[in-house]
Amino acid sequence: MFRLRSPARKPVLAVVAVLTVATATLASAATRSADASTSALPALGASSVYVTGVSSGGFMATQLQVAYSGEISGAGIIAAGPYDCGEGNVIDFETCDLGISTSQLEAQAQAWASQGLIDPVSNLQRKPIYVYHGELDPVVNTLVANSGVSFYRYFGADVTYHNWDLAGHGWPSPLGPLACPLTTVPFIINCGDDPEQEMLDTWFGSVNGSNNGSPKGTLTTFSQAPFVPGGAPAALGLNGTGFLYTPTACTAAGADCKIVVALHGCLSDESYLGDLFPVDSYLDEFADTNNLIVLYPQTVPTVVPADPEGCWDWWGYDGSNFAVKSAPQMVAIMNMVAALQS
Repeated sequence: MFRLRSPARKPVLAVVAVLTVATATLASAATRSADASTSALPALGASSVYVTGVSSGGFMATQLQVAYSGEISGAGIIAAGPYDCGEGNVIDFETCDLGISTSQLEAQAQAWASQGLIDPVSNLQRKPIYVYHGELDPVVNTLVANSGVSFYRYFGADVTYHNWDLAGHGWPSPLGPLACPLTTVPFIINCGDDPEQEMLDTWFGSVNGSNNGSPKGTLTTFSQAPFVPGGAPAALGLNGTGFLYTPTACTAAGADCKIVVALHGCLSDESYLGDLFPVDSYLDEFADTNNLIVLYPQTVPTVVPADPEGCWDWWGYDGSNFAVKSAPQMVAIMNMVAALQS
């Protein structure tokens, strides 16, 4: 019998992964800089929302997709694993890391859904899910990635699984400055293919090709504080500012635009990389040609809470409710989404 837990139980916190990093950051390496001024998020009347992320951002993307399955229409999980893999303590994380806790994680999701802590898991039926995992990833092993795929398929999601690249741990992009097998800052790798188009095709059936010319939109910064429970982002491991890419077409009255929430990984927030993740993720190029608004929320490294690498909370540093709808980081992100939809 599985030992299901309450999200109110106090977790035993631990740093569950340590990445090898270069001594210098690449904040000055971006080729397209965000607007220096910080403004409020615009009310764009956007419609449906999709979420993607890499590493800790991939785990957070899965938490958002499962917890808010009634609102989020599809997910892209890059170099990450199943829902609630962190489980709030070291021992249970190790079972996830070995790929042997999938059934328990499925049962936990069903229990939380029955309690109203997350949306009904029946919403995952036919949900389009894209999963990417590199064969050479030294951080998230194949067992964990396969477990994430099994979790979604158990609940009837339509999963596309790209697992054949000789890739390290990172976000794969045609603009990536790193060779495919590498695992180091800035964790944006180039494997000679186009996972962004694959992901968008998974979600939408097919999309227009990317804009490889001058950007047709703007990358701006906005204050995250108004969307954060309590109004103090750093207290929850969040940055004071986030990034937003808005195609010009989406600023017109009555424009039909969708939202893509894109979540960086550990050691990849604005304090480490500036706007390199938004610039090199190769999402904005598709945003221009497919009327997609790309929201890039940002974390920040903190001592309290214990998150020195600026990871998203997928193991409980903000509290034991990290994987349910009341999780403060998820509440903040969904508040940002609601603002763009207004």
